[in-house]
Amino acid sequence: MTGGMWTTNFRGRMLAVCMALALAVPAAIVAPAPAANASDIKVVVNNQAVTSYDIARRKAFLQLQRRKGNLTEEATKELIDEALKREAVTRAGYRIPDSQVNAAYANFARNNKMSASQLTQILNQAGVTPKHFKEFIRLQIGWNQLVAAQSRASGGLMNEQDAVAKMLEQGGKKPTSTEYTLQQVIFVVPASRRGAELARRRSEANKMRGRVDGCKNTIELATQLRDVTVRDLGRILELRLPETWKKEVSGLQAGQTTRIKDTDKGVEFLIVCDARSVSDDRVAQLEFSTEELKNGSGGKGEEMLKTLRENARIERR
Repeated sequence: MTGGMWTTNFRGRMLAVCMALALAVPAAIVAPAPAANASDIKVVVNNQAVTSYDIARRKAFLQLQRRKGNLTEEATKELIDEALKREAVTRAGYRIPDSQVNAAYANFARNNKMSASQLTQILNQAGVTPKHFKEFIRLQIGWNQLVAAQSRASGGLMNEQDAVAKMLEQGGKKPTSTEYTLQQVIFVVPASRRGAELARRRSEANKMRGRVDGCKNTIELATQLRDVTVRDLGRILELRLPETWKKEVSGLQAGQTTRIKDTDKGVEFLIVCDARSVSDDRVAQLEFSTEELKNGSGGKGEEMLKTLRENARIERR
């Protein structure tokens, strides 16, 4: 696990949230969207055309998400917003290569326990089409990169004054969090030997977990084994734990370990050297910023989209 894993990957997390809804209903029970004339322009957004064909594809996508209401209108609204986002992403110079989109597409299929060809078949049957879904993926990646960049440029975290104001709104109660001091143990498995050695290394890692006594004897135990790395990760607030480990670590006490986990480096687990409750303005900033982040990078994404709408030329036909 590199240092980068301890930084919230907002872009990737939001892409996963957006795409995870796509297969909520089996394709067999969704009627394919009717064919539409690609030249039938319904909306023009800053000289970008939104056609009835585009709307039909998005409507089919919304049906897969079990969305209710006037789906034609909802599809049209989404496509208007996406036209604005696409223009902003292009203007900012972001170019998402096909290789990255195809990798995300294949990963989405894999996470849903199917091949990319099976996903393609489902999307075709549902009337969404792989092309529409891939362009949706491309825009999500580009837009989230742009929002993240703008958020970093404007300071990222909610400042202390805003955090205090937020606390006052909620009755003045200062939030608390658990601060963990962690060690990481990696049983290294070379990629070329992964199939042959992974099971054995899992067994070795579990045996070591049973002998761990906090972080006092980790180095001693590791030196008795081959290709085992121990890293001191230092103190990390629970709110800063990476998503891949948060559920595993949360609630553990000093001396306890997470379960083992297969990673790209081999087999890993974490040891809690110390766990203490903390309450200060830093926690307030992190808590409120994390809460806002879940709603769109501290509201930055919606703020940017609102500005784009206000300055757009949108003509419905």
